[in-house]
Amino acid sequence: MQAIYSASDDEKTISAPALNLSPLHAAAKQAAQVLEGADALLITAGAGMGVDSGLPDFRGDHGFWQAYPALGKAQIAFTDVASPHTFKNDPALAWGFYGHRLNLYRATIPHAGFHLLREWGEQLEHGYQVYTSNVDGQFQKAGFDSQRIVECHGSIHHLQCLNACNGKIESADWFEPQIDADACRILSQMPTCPDCGALMRPNILMFGDWEWQQDRCIEQQQHMNQWLNRPKRLVIIEMGAGTAIATIRRLNERIMTQQQQLNPNLIRINPTEPDGPAGTISLQTGALNGLQLIQSMRQRE
Repeated sequence: MQAIYSASDDEKTISAPALNLSPLHAAAKQAAQVLEGADALLITAGAGMGVDSGLPDFRGDHGFWQAYPALGKAQIAFTDVASPHTFKNDPALAWGFYGHRLNLYRATIPHAGFHLLREWGEQLEHGYQVYTSNVDGQFQKAGFDSQRIVECHGSIHHLQCLNACNGKIESADWFEPQIDADACRILSQMPTCPDCGALMRPNILMFGDWEWQQDRCIEQQQHMNQWLNRPKRLVIIEMGAGTAIATIRRLNERIMTQQQQLNPNLIRINPTEPDGPAGTISLQTGALNGLQLIQSMRQRE
C-alpha cells in the first residue's frame, strides 16, 4: 500500500537524525534523493500552484464567489462566466471577469517555489520542461524559458477572435483593461478583431468552448514530445493538480505507466489529494512548503 505523507503528522525538526524524521520529511528526503539521480525534470502544475502566491482558489462556487462577490450575489458560477457564451451574451461581464484576472496575474509575484524548481531543472543534463493547466503566465514571470512551457489550457496573456475568423493568436501585452471590481464589469474599451471587427477574447480553453484556437498549445506540446525522447532518468514533480479537472494528473500517470524507458519517478505535492499510482512519492502539503522541504533535504545530502 502506498504511504501518504501529511503535513499534519507529528513532525520533528529538519535537523533531526534520519531515523527520527516524520513521514512528511522522510518523503521529502526520498524526493531529494531521486532528484539527485535525475537527468531531466518535468514540472507539472495545476491551480493549487498559485495559492502560495496569493492567487484565489476557484475550486467550488464558494471559493469562487469569495473572490468575486458580485458573481456570488448574482449566483453566477465559474463554469457560466468562464464560457464563450458569456462573451457573446454579456461581453462587459465576461471581460470584467477576465480583465480582472489579467490585471491580477500581471501584479502577482511568483512564490519562491518557482525559483527552486527552475534552479533544480537548470542543473540537469537535459534541463526541464513545464506542463501546466494554469493560464496565469506565472512560470514565464518567474524566469522560465517560454520555449520550455506547455500551457495546455491556453494563456490569458494572449487573445483570439471570438468568432475564430482568422486562426490568429495575438499578444495581449498592449491591452490594459479598467475594471469595476465591485460589479465585475469592464469600464474601458474591449479589444476587437482587426480582421472582422468582432470582439476578441482570451486564448483560453473555456467551458463549452468549440472556438478555442489551439495552434500555440499544439506547438508547445510538440516541443515537449521531442524533449521527452532525450532523458533516461526523468523526475516528475506535480503540484496543486486535483481530480476535478484531472488533465495534469492524467498526463503524469500516463507517463508513469507508458514510458518506462524514462525510468520516471513521480513526486506528487497536494494538500488534499496526494495519492497516486504505485511508486508515487506523496507529500500532503502545499506546493511551496513541499518544495522547501525537498530543498532542505537536498542541502543536507
